[in-house]
Amino acid sequence: MDNVNSDHTPDRQNGDRVKLNVGGKLFETTLSTIQSGGPDSLLYALSNRQSDEPNPIFIDRDPDVFSVLLSLLRSNRLPSTASRFSKQELADEALYYGIDSQLKSAMSPPPLQGIDASIVSTVRPAADALPSTFTASSDDGSLWIAHGGQISVYDWNLSHSVTVRTHLDNITSIRHVWSDVAAVGSDYSSGIHFYDLSSSRHVASAHWTDPSDPRIYRATVTAIADSPTTVFSSLVCPHKENSVLLIDKSTLQISSEIGRQSGASSKNMAVGKLTWIPATGVVLGSAIAWGAFGYSGYVRMWDPRSGEVVWETNEPGSGRSARFGDSFADVDVDVDELTLFKICSKSGDIAMADLRNLGEDPWVYMEDKNPSMISSSGNNNGENKLIHCYKNQVFVGRGGSLEVWSRVREGRNRSCSEGLFRRNFVDRVEDSGRGAISRIDAGGNRLFVSREDVEGIEVWESSNLSGVVCVL
Repeated sequence: MDNVNSDHTPDRQNGDRVKLNVGGKLFETTLSTIQSGGPDSLLYALSNRQSDEPNPIFIDRDPDVFSVLLSLLRSNRLPSTASRFSKQELADEALYYGIDSQLKSAMSPPPLQGIDASIVSTVRPAADALPSTFTASSDDGSLWIAHGGQISVYDWNLSHSVTVRTHLDNITSIRHVWSDVAAVGSDYSSGIHFYDLSSSRHVASAHWTDPSDPRIYRATVTAIADSPTTVFSSLVCPHKENSVLLIDKSTLQISSEIGRQSGASSKNMAVGKLTWIPATGVVLGSAIAWGAFGYSGYVRMWDPRSGEVVWETNEPGSGRSARFGDSFADVDVDVDELTLFKICSKSGDIAMADLRNLGEDPWVYMEDKNPSMISSSGNNNGENKLIHCYKNQVFVGRGGSLEVWSRVREGRNRSCSEGLFRRNFVDRVEDSGRGAISRIDAGGNRLFVSREDVEGIEVWESSNLSGVVCVL
């Protein structure tokens, strides 16, 4: 490749033509087009070549892929010919030319709208393909799948990057805590462990111990969450003592603990789901048990600075008398709207509570006013019921079916009320027959779903035509 000496480069205009010889095929474009990749791109650097050079710049790469990337630089979108190449081929070439950010923008799915989402692919690890758990990056929709004691990493375009084997036999909890670092735990091995997936290296471990209390030993992880400075992890000991540990991200050492209790009853069992709420600085934990008499559990919020409980509710045993015994089967938080949601175990109803106005009975039960959904009943007591909040939408799994509650009221009056959301199916009848939904997560503009005893993770995205309004 020719050396470039920009000190002697004459002034050039954006409309000046530039000739490139890529793999023996000639291309002619403008200076502004090849510089649109940004000052750090290879093409921008080559554009500084002296304009009076008689021979075109030679680049020893695939000309067909370059043609696709050149179209991307011209229009900020991929041409139809891009379908001839795999995502990985395009990503590798874009990285070489230094325009991977432009390709990422063009290949990223449109904003996720549950009402218009469909399955676009299923990500299956090469070995031990039954996932034990998974986590998605909220930034770019990348995916980390735990299967057995391994973690398979899939990047922003869901191409497999690496599979890391950990010292654990079966990972049951996993969380992004940095871009390349995962916090993991297992029901079968004590402690929370940190792995740098970019270097396949074990970074640190933290174990809950207390020399003054012999019952605190071999504590296993039941839930993980994090804030910019702290990792929160719920752990439980063999004799049911449990607590939420606060781990300093700068040292990966335990800094304090909150909510220590003995899990002798449903009101004291270990937290099964943790959420950090940035706007209020509190940690919300929930615990749910299922037995011969149905569901029971609690939702509790702690201030991690003081360790004090700032609000809690127990079910059954709180709320409207008409709802007594219809305990929640799952809960989740919309951290942007400061709204708590639950799905009831018997009726299948969805309720919401304003985190800024909590009390003894904060729940508002959402009405289903979509006529197409009236015949669909959610009161099958034996089915799995899951709830997950993402981008002002509430995704609900009922057995094998997937639905979404979308906001229909925007503007200033966004307080909790019965008509604030509208319910729609996300999946089709054939989708729901693949198996009971075991986990829902989301990241970027993707929704990820796993099913019991089914290989791989389903990837749901909205169509590029989502939100288009017909004017004819």
